[in-house]
Amino acid sequence: MKETVSELLQSALATLQSEGTLPADQTFTPQVGNTRDKSHGDYACNIALVASKAAGCPPRKLAEALVEKLPESSAVAKVEIAGPGFINFFMSTASAFEVVNTILDEAGQYGRNHNGKSEKVQVEFVSANPTGPLHVGHGRGAAIGDCLSRLLEANGYDVTREFYYNDAGAQINNLALSVQSRVKGLTPEDENWPADGYRGAYITDVADAYMAGETVTADDREVTGKADPEDQQAIQEFAVAYLRREQDLDLKAFGVEFDVYFLESSLYEDGKVEQTVERLQKNGYTYEHEGAMWLKTTEFGDDKDRVMRKKDGGYTYFLPDVAYHLDKWQRGFTTVINEQGADHHSTITRVRAGLQALKVGIPQGWPDYVLHQMVMVTRSGQEVKISKRAGSYVTVRDLIDEVGRDATRFFLAARRVDSQLTFDIDLARSQTNENPVYYIQYAHARICSVLRKLKEEGVERGLNECVGDLSLLTLAEEKDLANQLAKYPELIESSARLREPHHLTHYLRDLAGQFHTYYNAHKVLIEDTAVRDARISLYLAIRQVIANGLGLLAVSAPEEM
Repeated sequence: MKETVSELLQSALATLQSEGTLPADQTFTPQVGNTRDKSHGDYACNIALVASKAAGCPPRKLAEALVEKLPESSAVAKVEIAGPGFINFFMSTASAFEVVNTILDEAGQYGRNHNGKSEKVQVEFVSANPTGPLHVGHGRGAAIGDCLSRLLEANGYDVTREFYYNDAGAQINNLALSVQSRVKGLTPEDENWPADGYRGAYITDVADAYMAGETVTADDREVTGKADPEDQQAIQEFAVAYLRREQDLDLKAFGVEFDVYFLESSLYEDGKVEQTVERLQKNGYTYEHEGAMWLKTTEFGDDKDRVMRKKDGGYTYFLPDVAYHLDKWQRGFTTVINEQGADHHSTITRVRAGLQALKVGIPQGWPDYVLHQMVMVTRSGQEVKISKRAGSYVTVRDLIDEVGRDATRFFLAARRVDSQLTFDIDLARSQTNENPVYYIQYAHARICSVLRKLKEEGVERGLNECVGDLSLLTLAEEKDLANQLAKYPELIESSARLREPHHLTHYLRDLAGQFHTYYNAHKVLIEDTAVRDARISLYLAIRQVIANGLGLLAVSAPEEM
């Protein structure tokens, strides 16, 4: 319906241009939005205010001229001019319910589009160090990254999900020392335990498996424990493989799968880090100072230059990131989205600066970043910090075990990424209207229950069979529901474009709320079979949109609860 209004306005604008009221050499694009107050109609447009200067007349006078030139349309019941020149459209009842037939015809494809034209997009998310189980921050990144990937696919993009393993550096050495200490009988309480060692119970599990000679399979390798307490390199290789496997199991329990697992160590093995350094040197963007090599990041907007290679010869963490992103570009990803924790904010400028300094045609502002804030887990109003498995933080598996996959995924994706999130375990476990995921799933299950009751009365309805005269849907609540259903495709488009999956969770909560209110106020299994059939058709459309939306969140749509 919004497209219909836009087309009508475009026609009126073209007429005024042909008559000379508006200049013919300018382009005018009406922005049609939903009204907040239904007394102002269903849709509103401010094009008269935008174009009034070009027309050389007051906005209200231009609005009157536009309304006069609007083509006749059965979709529009009434048009009004409000305030200084807003044009408000009241849609006809018949046009409002056309969306029901559209939804039932398109079924699982409703809301999807081909805007992306199969453009390759890479979404990198989670990318946890292989040093322990995934914590709730990783879980938030997984929920956001996977939902964003699904939204992009719904918009016609060819999405590659990628996990980057930081399997090189100091933290990996600390992991090896921790497991080796445990192998030798030390515990975190011993004074000789490594100062930066890991203390969770999982370190004991890794040590026991290594000494037992177990074989573990990670994404690209199989490693067998040598059971040699003195071979730190063997311990490191085994520990990394073991924890990569554990993280993969965590992600599978969470319903997240990746297309590519990329190892930081491969950048060194393949010479890509050194090649990156050589190119930066060749381009004249490096210099030596106090024994270290610096990159002139200030030439690309940074507040100060950054050390690239330390005095001891080791590289700072952003340099391999530059090499890694060059590799992404060379693989053909013109759009790359990095979903990471907010603590990565400081790396954005220097990574982008390094990429610009390479002079290989990478556009400014590439790649995109989506940074999420921290998660606080509470139970009974108190913060929960400790996990027996991890030792010092709550893991993703802890949450899944406590509240299930559906609630975990929904809650972690339900707020703006740049806002802190409080994960209330009690709320996520509750079966009340206050629990948003329960509330939405219950709407879907309620509709399925109505269909079962209808079947018991001897009336079969196909999965998406539209029966009944939709013009019999005359209640304001019914039209409001239809209008809400019509917003879904635009929401899917904008959520992907803005990189903000939380809009989908809010939309589903609003739709479920409207449905429950309508369900409680108006019976559907009534003697008037014509009205009953029309309402059932509306029910089926609501059920389909809820199922489609939950699918993009990877949350189930149960038929019974």
